[in-house]
Amino acid sequence: MSNRLESKVALVTGASQGIGKAIAIAFGNEGAKVTATARTTAAIEAVCAEISVSGSEGLAITADVSDEGALQRIVDQTVERFGKIDILVNNAAIIHPKIDLVDFDPELWRQVIDVNLVGAALLTKLVLPGMIEHQYGKIINIASIGGRKGAKGRTAYRVTKAGLISLTESVAAEVKEHGIDVNAICPGGVDTEGYRDAFDTRGRADNPKLMLPEEIAEVAVFLASDASSAITGAAIDAFGRTNPLFA
Repeated sequence: MSNRLESKVALVTGASQGIGKAIAIAFGNEGAKVTATARTTAAIEAVCAEISVSGSEGLAITADVSDEGALQRIVDQTVERFGKIDILVNNAAIIHPKIDLVDFDPELWRQVIDVNLVGAALLTKLVLPGMIEHQYGKIINIASIGGRKGAKGRTAYRVTKAGLISLTESVAAEVKEHGIDVNAICPGGVDTEGYRDAFDTRGRADNPKLMLPEEIAEVAVFLASDASSAITGAAIDAFGRTNPLFA
């Protein structure tokens, strides 16, 4: 275990699987205390157990980020346990199958927006007062290369990821004077459970160019560390083995 995040406290949403799980475990390996939150209790408890193996400490909080009251509970329980929040990773997201807007169920549309974008904005709002008080913070929004442009059947998802990029830029401008850096990661295709379910694929078995979640976690560790002090308001594209000219 290295110690790039020693003495730091991190909060990671959507940490039960995929990119969020990889980030939570990577942060623990780097010495951070980690709150892992998702809707599946057993899964985030397993993530925290893995964090403890690295010698760090994890706190599992079952919550739905589309529930505003649950967001306050996440922040309160984290601060009660660890005393502060230094790092926030807004990763929780719904990946919907390809659905043209004309066929999109309005309830699902709103759910995607609430989880992917509104939840991230409201949770950021809740952690900022503590970060401002301590004059330090790192906020990382997991957007997507899909946030760069629209695509057939991807309306709700790509709207939220474009919104996360804009949220990143706006909040970064608001809080830089308080020692807080806000950045986004825009992954291309990543072999996660959500990706496989949404697109009915076997992941890397069908497309070897898909990235592993751990590759995105490495970018997140850098942005969460003091080594990234020169970077704020950035949306970093992560193409992996794909060619950015054809993404």
